[in-house]
Amino acid sequence: MFLEQKGNKIQKKGWIEVVCGSMFSGKTEELIRRLKRAEFAKQKVEIFKPAIDIRYDDENVVSHVGTSIRSTPVPSSGNILLLANDVDVVGIDEAQFFDDELPEVCEKLANSGTRVIIAGLDMDFTGKPFGPIPALLSKAEFVTKVHAICMRCGDLAQYSHRKTQEEALVLLGEIDEYEPLCRKCFNLVATR
Repeated sequence: MFLEQKGNKIQKKGWIEVVCGSMFSGKTEELIRRLKRAEFAKQKVEIFKPAIDIRYDDENVVSHVGTSIRSTPVPSSGNILLLANDVDVVGIDEAQFFDDELPEVCEKLANSGTRVIIAGLDMDFTGKPFGPIPALLSKAEFVTKVHAICMRCGDLAQYSHRKTQEEALVLLGEIDEYEPLCRKCFNLVATR
């Protein structure tokens, strides 16, 4: 949180940060790292995740490697505005699963002086932009794209390839359902 003097008033200065990439790239780990640093700096932090994400824990945000932080599951992005009163930093995990109102919610928080840190998949399993992430990327002051390692060739991976035949856009899963692939390997698999 930065403070800015406007006349006789000191105002908090907010912004939006997005951490995006494929599955298994460390997005949630980076989100947790930034939020724990803010807590260490004695900033008031609130973390939210979509209520549908219960893979590792019903409430906590948990990375693939087991790092966790307390969070509040919410059914929609509007709930974040209601619950994020008087905080310095808001963290949002699995942002691709939220509704299309999330960018507006994040902008309202940032405009009110809150630092907003978002983690999410930038592409779905077909390689297309995913949910509200493209709009968040355009509104963010800071964007960090993280990469996994391609499970087929070892290059940097930016695609989340679904290994099952399930066609639903949202399929919560792990290494049994998904694998990170580089562009070349993803295109080879997609043409089969």
